[in-house]
Amino acid sequence: MSLSSHLVELKRKHEHLSTVVEEAQRAPGTSDFEISELKKQKMKIKEEITRLSS
Repeated sequence: MSLSSHLVELKRKHEHLSTVVEEAQRAPGTSDFEISELKKQKMKIKEEITRLSS
């Protein structure tokens, strides 16, 4: 997998997690812990994108 395709895939995953987090925050049954874990995953992906882009 080339670097550019890897970055595209990471960006796609980050966008998907953004959607999942938004939906989880609107859902009354989602715990704060679950939302926190999703946000951590999203942050790790964002950090990886930043690291690979520089």
